[in-house]
Amino acid sequence: MEIFWVLCIPLFGGLMLAVFGMRRYAPELNSAMSFCTFAAAAALTARVISSGSFSAWDEQFFVDAFNVFLVSLTAFVGFTTSLFSRPYMRIEHDHGKLSANRLRLYYSMYQLFSFTMLLALLTNNMGILWVAMEAATLTTVLLVSLYRTPASIEAAWKYFILCGVGLAQALFGTILLYFAAEKILGAGGNALLWTHLNAVKTQLEPTVLSLSFVFLLVGYGTKVGLAPLHNWLPDAHAEGPTPVSAVLSGLLLNVALYAVVRSKVLVDGALGTHFAGNFMMGFGLFSVVMAAFFLSRQKDVKRMFAYSSIEHMGLMTFAFGMGGPVATFAGLLHMTVHSLTKSAIFFAVGHAAQKSGTQLMDGIRGLIKTNPTIGWGMALGTLAILGMPPFGVFTSEFMILTTAMHSYPWAMPFLLIALGVAFASIFGRMQLMVFGETGGQRLPHPPALIPVFVHLALVLLLGLYIPPYLAEWYRQATALIG
Repeated sequence: MEIFWVLCIPLFGGLMLAVFGMRRYAPELNSAMSFCTFAAAAALTARVISSGSFSAWDEQFFVDAFNVFLVSLTAFVGFTTSLFSRPYMRIEHDHGKLSANRLRLYYSMYQLFSFTMLLALLTNNMGILWVAMEAATLTTVLLVSLYRTPASIEAAWKYFILCGVGLAQALFGTILLYFAAEKILGAGGNALLWTHLNAVKTQLEPTVLSLSFVFLLVGYGTKVGLAPLHNWLPDAHAEGPTPVSAVLSGLLLNVALYAVVRSKVLVDGALGTHFAGNFMMGFGLFSVVMAAFFLSRQKDVKRMFAYSSIEHMGLMTFAFGMGGPVATFAGLLHMTVHSLTKSAIFFAVGHAAQKSGTQLMDGIRGLIKTNPTIGWGMALGTLAILGMPPFGVFTSEFMILTTAMHSYPWAMPFLLIALGVAFASIFGRMQLMVFGETGGQRLPHPPALIPVFVHLALVLLLGLYIPPYLAEWYRQATALIG
């Protein structure tokens, strides 16, 4: 029943906002539906904690410690982003950037995007997982192109074409997975159920599974933003509304990586080697290095933090590729703290861009003087995402680096140089935006900064102390996928 509510609330919310999205109370309705989704996700989490994993609806849906953790994170960030978007989108409408019809499109697609993300996480069927990822692409294409400027339409088309081609590769990988499973599980839908595949993974044809994983990694890796498949991501972040940037970085990339990790579990069982892990480590390390050096060339603040997302998704991919209890635990923790921190940064960046009337960093100066709460939010968020102690990003990065130092010392120079370049590139620009001289005025409206400091407080808590029940949750998920 909990799964029913987690999926049906955002689906119903999307349909309802497609009708009432032009009304004055649409932002509050969007936030209310997101809160109800979060409450349903919390109830689902409580059931998993008390009763363990379970299947539902003829095994088409499956919940365990791994995906329920991401369901909770997705619902929470979706709710806080909806709170941030209330004043933000109203201001965009008041400034003439968005019409009432486009606001209706935004609110309805926001709820449908949440539905597709939760469907991808909760389904037990690898085929439905692919369908959900494709549907997520379609909803976010409409959100990225919301402003209907030439640049936003170009970014949306690039996103649609590149991710469409990538997901075509993932579809072929899914077909190969079914081809391998059919000989063991028989023809029919059961041959794509992850729980059934996991039970017989040692019997699956290794050659077919290895080829399948290559296509799945390339396909879903496009959605993760792994280099060199990342080209859509900076444009989509820069040209779409800021709340869309927050959910893209905080939610969509995690769900795509989730699909890769679920596939890796099957391949590891079938091959009994580190084949899948080596591929993930290669793509992850290349993404970290590439993104770090591209950071120094950015002039648009949202593009800069988009490349930061590529860097951190590469780090997570590298961690899951290494495998083992410590690296997998660190990858899950990094998923959590990156989603919370990066969405908080985009919240602060959105208000800063509205204040300055530009996303170019040269035009954003002296936030600490003109709007201290925005300035402190951006400063603390930037320090957190750069891995400064005592924030949680430092904890997860330290665990990843120490594991790499022990098991793969050859990767350490690349990681340390890339992280150093990224730190210098972002920190220098943050100083000017927050503490530089400015003649700007204060924002004419109160910014929605409660979500910023709630997220950063949680990231700080996870850096200082991981509650025992949360640590046990991570350990259970680590045991499932490690």
